[in-house]
Amino acid sequence: MQTPKPLPILPAYTELKNIALNDYPDVKRFLESGPHWRIQHWQWALDYLSYVGRNKSEHTYSRFRNETERFLLWVFVIKEKPLDEFRKADVLEYADFCWRPPVSWISFASADRFLLQNGFYKVNPEWLPFRLKRTKNQSVQTLDKKKYRPSQETLKAMFTAIIAFYKHLMNEEKCFGNPAQLAKNDCRYLIKDAQVKEVRRLTDDQWHYVLRAADKMAIENVGYERSLFILVTLKTLFLRISELSERETWRPVMSHFWQDHDENWWLKVYGKGRKIRDVTVPTEYFPYLSRYRAFQGLPPLPSPGDQMPLVEKLRGQGGLTARHLTRLVQEVFDAAYTSMASDYGEEKAKKLKEASTHWLRHTGASMEIERGRALKDVSEDLGHASMATTDTIYVQSETKKRAESGKTRKVD
Repeated sequence: MQTPKPLPILPAYTELKNIALNDYPDVKRFLESGPHWRIQHWQWALDYLSYVGRNKSEHTYSRFRNETERFLLWVFVIKEKPLDEFRKADVLEYADFCWRPPVSWISFASADRFLLQNGFYKVNPEWLPFRLKRTKNQSVQTLDKKKYRPSQETLKAMFTAIIAFYKHLMNEEKCFGNPAQLAKNDCRYLIKDAQVKEVRRLTDDQWHYVLRAADKMAIENVGYERSLFILVTLKTLFLRISELSERETWRPVMSHFWQDHDENWWLKVYGKGRKIRDVTVPTEYFPYLSRYRAFQGLPPLPSPGDQMPLVEKLRGQGGLTARHLTRLVQEVFDAAYTSMASDYGEEKAKKLKEASTHWLRHTGASMEIERGRALKDVSEDLGHASMATTDTIYVQSETKKRAESGKTRKVD
């Protein structure tokens, strides 16, 4: 029997507040075509996601929405059983499904869920719930949907979202147990990880090529001063790309740079978990800040009332989205790869092909720890809730010692 084609059923957070099912005719038809509890479960999911959206970040909302939507689609069209009747075995069956989903549920690229047509949100036929990601140097033609397997991080995220969904339903007295919590402990695909962790970061040489490429691009075309500033800020101040972007609830501006009574400079950052933190600003960063502000026709340093966006659009007004920022960084990564591959060969430069904007945060933090800066200080600048997180992700010195001692082992 052919697996039914999935369709998106949950909106973006901006559309959630005043959602009306009649505005989503395709979703309405789908929900009404099944048993009465489909609409009930859909409403449960909206209530849950409203809670997530109010109390978490936009990124967390999207992640939990994606996982909840996938789960409900499987419940509606594959399992056809109400959530309040689920047991551990049912959730484990869903894990089997996620491990090897049907190829008709897998895409090669992300797509918008809905298209606004004549005042109604119509389902985008290009959207699918699973995505087979490709590396930067892979073509779509070389990908095989049958080889899709979720990573350990994807499986953990799936269980995290569903466990939280059931906890919400229990709090609302819709369900009286959490089968997802029990299933996680017995899932055969989840592996206890004791591997050596490799931080996704650039080497010193790779970072210098990136910095040099950005500087060269800015000298040749003054518009790239903005790209140079973005790269230096992400790496030196350990920022996530979202923390530099303009969002509905936060607009990074120049006055977020501030100086205390001891003449120390800080940057106020709106980060993960809707938390504001202050990041230390090192002395060596100021020439780049002043250079970017000179490009904008501004004084070298920001003043308390400076409402200029931290990273401004070249055309129009306001700051940049995370997607736009990512595109500018990637352009410099590509130029750095070409230059380094020409000098040292593709092997030395290959990480620049894989690198993302988040690697700059990892690179800056790792370099600081290697230089001997206190782990506690780095952890607070990163915005980690626990110093153990910083220690786990970034500290590699013991691993390096172990690797060095392992090289001297004898065969005979």
